[in-house]
Amino acid sequence: MRFALVGCGVIAREYAQSLESEPLVELAGATDVETERAAELTARFGGTTYASLEALLADDTVEAVVNLTVPHAHAEVTRTALEAGRHVHSEKPLALRYDEAKALVELAAARGLCLSCSPSTLLGEAQQTAWKLLREGAVGTVRVAYAEVNWGRIESWHPRPAGLHAVGALVDVGVYPLTLLTAFLGPVRRVTALAHLVSPDRVTQAGEHFRLERPDLVVAVLELESGVVVRLTTTFYVEHYSYQRGIEFHGDLGGLHLASWGEFDSRLELALVGEQYARVTLVREPYRGIAWSRALGELADAVAEGRPHRTSGEHAAHVVEILCAAEESVERGAPVDVRSDFRPPRPLEWAM
Repeated sequence: MRFALVGCGVIAREYAQSLESEPLVELAGATDVETERAAELTARFGGTTYASLEALLADDTVEAVVNLTVPHAHAEVTRTALEAGRHVHSEKPLALRYDEAKALVELAAARGLCLSCSPSTLLGEAQQTAWKLLREGAVGTVRVAYAEVNWGRIESWHPRPAGLHAVGALVDVGVYPLTLLTAFLGPVRRVTALAHLVSPDRVTQAGEHFRLERPDLVVAVLELESGVVVRLTTTFYVEHYSYQRGIEFHGDLGGLHLASWGEFDSRLELALVGEQYARVTLVREPYRGIAWSRALGELADAVAEGRPHRTSGEHAAHVVEILCAAEESVERGAPVDVRSDFRPPRPLEWAM
């Protein structure tokens, strides 16, 4: 399947570099509002430099679009591509409002198109191994989970942090553990959240001072339909070196610790009640880091086989509703219900 990238920022290079490991995927080209960025990417990785999204969609050889634009543009770009008859994989979040996300899911279904959304770390070796252990009852019935996203002061390393600060840490990176938790344990039914602006005055890499408008620390309690209670912490203040990282699953027999909700080669440890954590061998040799384009291979394979894909827009829309519920809970100072559902993804064959 021939994919074209829309948006050529930092993440676009990650997608392009990992394409080599996906035999079902070919890079058709790229476009960006700053044409020189698209030209730099295609000069390195191949494909056509398109002058605009319209020019890209006018190329009938492009079968699917990878939406790597800033979060505020996700819904509009995805809708345009779907209306043009293209399959879409979108970077997270699918949209910033649940009604927009739901409308995109419905549009894709009506057009018979595949709508996929990151984060796709569900497809990683460490994540699939953790899920397998949970399904097999390695820690018994899971009742509590802790998820930590200490993502640091992103302006210290990101060349253009404004778009990420505009949506905040919960929306930008909280979606990673949220997607894994709901894939493994089922949908969320109620959210109670608190937020705080810890450090409003920031400085860019270029030495320019700016002030945050959104909270840089959000703590949420999620009540799942399955009865599991999750505490989720997300912040753009506490740095990556924090000991509190990844996801812990706690059950009647013990705990399972996934050190990273992102890297496919994450450390995974299991401890039975009264014992210390011991490292678990992954189900197969992992990809080092994150294979961003694995989601594109999954999309291409799902279309070819006519089956549901594992990184569905329906699931991503449920995550968007959780994000919106958390924001509403902060504003109201009260719990907020979540009503959407999604078809649970299937484990990958090599991790069954």
